[in-house]
Amino acid sequence: MRQALLLLLFPTFLFSQNFQQHVNPFIGTGGHGHTFPGATVPYGMVQLSPDTRIDGSWDGCGGYHYDDATIYGFSHTHLNGTGVSDFGDIMLMPTMGEPSFDNKVYSSTFSHANEKASAGFYSVKLDKHNIDVRLTSSTRVGFQEYTFNNAGNANIILDLNHRDKLLEGRIRVINDKTIEVLRRSEAWARDQYVYARIEFNVAFKKTLSKSSRGEDFKNGIESSAIIFSKQVKKGEKILVKVSLSPTSYDGAKLNSSEITHWDFEKAKTAAQALWNKELSKIEITETDKNKLAVFYTALYHTMMQPNIAEDIDGKYRGRDNKIHIADTFDYYTVFSLWDTFRAAHPLYTLIDKKRTADYINTFIAQYEQGGRLPVWELASNETDCMIGYHSVSVMADAMVKGIKGFNYEKAFQAAKHSAMLDHLGLDAYKKQGFISMDDEHESVSKTVEYAYDDWCIAQMAQILNHKEDYEYFMKRSQNWKNIFDKETGFMRPKKNGGWFSPFDAKEINNNFTEGNSWHYSFFVPQDIPGMIEAYGGPEKFEAKLDEMFTSESKTTGREQADVTGLIGQYAQGNEPSHHMAYLYNYIGKPEKTKEKVHFILNEFYKNAPDGLIGNEDCGQMSAWYVLSSIGLYQVTPGQDFWQTTDKPYFSKVNVKLENGKSHFVSLPNERTGLLNQEGKETITEKSFDKIIPVPTIQTESKSFKDKMKVEIHSQNPSDVIYYTTNDATAKLDDRIFIKYTKPFTIDVTTNVFAYTENNGQKSNTISGTFYKKPNDYTIKIKSKYDPQYHAGGPDGLLDGIFGDKNWRKGDWQGYQSQDFEAVIDRKEILPITSISANFLQHTRSWIMIPKSVEFYVSNDNINFTLVETLTHSIDPKNYEDEIIHDFSTSKKITSARYIKVIAKNYGKLPEWHQGAGGDAYIFIDEITVK
Repeated sequence: MRQALLLLLFPTFLFSQNFQQHVNPFIGTGGHGHTFPGATVPYGMVQLSPDTRIDGSWDGCGGYHYDDATIYGFSHTHLNGTGVSDFGDIMLMPTMGEPSFDNKVYSSTFSHANEKASAGFYSVKLDKHNIDVRLTSSTRVGFQEYTFNNAGNANIILDLNHRDKLLEGRIRVINDKTIEVLRRSEAWARDQYVYARIEFNVAFKKTLSKSSRGEDFKNGIESSAIIFSKQVKKGEKILVKVSLSPTSYDGAKLNSSEITHWDFEKAKTAAQALWNKELSKIEITETDKNKLAVFYTALYHTMMQPNIAEDIDGKYRGRDNKIHIADTFDYYTVFSLWDTFRAAHPLYTLIDKKRTADYINTFIAQYEQGGRLPVWELASNETDCMIGYHSVSVMADAMVKGIKGFNYEKAFQAAKHSAMLDHLGLDAYKKQGFISMDDEHESVSKTVEYAYDDWCIAQMAQILNHKEDYEYFMKRSQNWKNIFDKETGFMRPKKNGGWFSPFDAKEINNNFTEGNSWHYSFFVPQDIPGMIEAYGGPEKFEAKLDEMFTSESKTTGREQADVTGLIGQYAQGNEPSHHMAYLYNYIGKPEKTKEKVHFILNEFYKNAPDGLIGNEDCGQMSAWYVLSSIGLYQVTPGQDFWQTTDKPYFSKVNVKLENGKSHFVSLPNERTGLLNQEGKETITEKSFDKIIPVPTIQTESKSFKDKMKVEIHSQNPSDVIYYTTNDATAKLDDRIFIKYTKPFTIDVTTNVFAYTENNGQKSNTISGTFYKKPNDYTIKIKSKYDPQYHAGGPDGLLDGIFGDKNWRKGDWQGYQSQDFEAVIDRKEILPITSISANFLQHTRSWIMIPKSVEFYVSNDNINFTLVETLTHSIDPKNYEDEIIHDFSTSKKITSARYIKVIAKNYGKLPEWHQGAGGDAYIFIDEITVK
């Protein structure tokens, strides 16, 4: 008989155990965890922590890395485990002696031997001037204590030019103990406002300021940095309180009331009490101190965000950059939803229903103020990082679990609106039932994630009895079938109506979001029985899962730092894999789920700085651990049941709920391991029509010289295929479709449209355009293009089809760390009026316009004559824009057979670039000879 998980549930009361003592904030500060060790309280506005990285490097996203030995200062905002750098606002640094604004001068070395961290507390000795620093915080106030172990001139430096780009800096001196600050900055969040009130326990003499423009302002100065100095005795302590506000100076002043005293120990004790209260929501019975540290640090990491983003009186800065009042809910920020919808938010529905409702009210407010639901929101800015519209997952999950406190109808309307927009591939997705490489980059990932989100919207519609909307979004939720290739058994990219080739399931490329086809071919959480059927049934599905876990632990294609923690092709270090071990439960193999889950728990989570196998990603990596270690996981947020593991990881788990009622009252179901609130195995869903997958149009290439064969295939042998050709301008309903019976040949540029029909149901209509080349030129490329960026091979540079600014769609040819050189053979000596070549720049992605382009001509392919060397004046420091530049000859050429094109690579990326020292790419698409 299977050993069942013992899950005990208790009403709300405070456990006597000191849970916060088990937290080790250094977990994740090494390796690629990207966490920070500083002082914060649960969901607090302040994250007061040392900054050892100020260069925007990937492993410095949290401002700190355990490998470093230099501290530049202590700033009051940080991100927990993200893959993009931001925050680091309101940085203070104590020094001794001559003051300086140079961070190379005011920074200090430190030793981990003199560093401590616990929940709500951090301390370190700064070696340079023998200063002891202690940090703690409340929700909106950071509290610092500096002990100067030597007598002399003590300085406290406030440098607003720290880490990200300063847009506006204002420092207002109120009196000799108080200043007010506005720091407006740009990084990942394009326009972030942080107001601060800084109070000292002793009077200072302002000795030096660094003004942005040198202009005087009423009641203060506009400044980017200021230094306060005073003489101190040996062992003297200086205390500093910094209260933050996103709205105003008055808001910061109001928020300063959270700590009205100057007792550091009292503030620290209060912070620890807040952590103990939150961490007590789950009590595990365990004697292994390392396991206790890993568990409670994981739970701690899930509670470091989202962050409260309103003043004590409810005022907050909205998505419209206006000040609003949250009078019926608390307003939050930092929503890493592509990560956290999977496990962190389901965990919150279990232990924090009130905040779950507040998060959703925040989503609705941002929709009302900004026009759509948040995707990856930061400081009331939409970063548009990652994919999907996973706010709807959080909302649907809360609704099916009966969580109250937000308007269900408003949530549904916001979800429906966001899903009906025409950006980020949604226009193509709605029209044809999938996203093609021609439509949008990361097409496979976006298709499967949109399909899941649409299922979530359907669940919301079902609850609200919106029948037509339910049917519409249930139909869209099946769109994954349109990119599932039964022949290979993978979700596969499509291009120009057909399967894209060559295809390698291990290859990480721009058809997927931070992953490869293995990482997305099991993402059908909304229809797992349908997915199992598509793979050929339980046995074949099990074999496919086994193959994933036992394949070589190596990916191909682009180097992707996020893809870590490989077990075969499973990647625990990145989110798309997180549900996969639990899929064995659906085919009656819970022992395999247990085996994989326990291996991950034991091997990939350690009580050490490098104890996280991948980015923390705002609590998701840790939420997986928390849920899995207590024997639960929700594979499908939006369904009110949980997966369980076959055997418990801990001998006993106590979960404390807000309402005092039992949430889980049954042991795992013996057959499936599925469990919901009432112990039921399934939930009832309305009937809906199944879609017919679209056909594929298969050809040798997108362009051809003389003629080309066209084949059309369907996923199911019983499907009937209909097609039509050419007239791309006619309305779809006006085209005459005929039954497809065999391949056909085209000899002119042709548009092909096709759909399948089965039992009276039609699929979406797909299309492909196939171009007859403007000439029969050939090209020999002497350089070697990156296989990731092949643009269809050498002929893709002469096919008359021009790539657009979205280079990720695969229409550009890429060359890294080398010049581009190619020779075009026109087959005979012909007149020439012009030669041109298109190149692309996207500085952020290491793609730079060549330094110069040279055009040569020849009649024998041996002796070439230089026609012209062209340069440009495009700014390489333009980080934001994709730029296409056409290098065209201006000098007359009479005739030639051969044309040589040489483009000089930009070379090593300079110091100002985030990838300094890396090798730049050349991206070329089309060479035109007229």
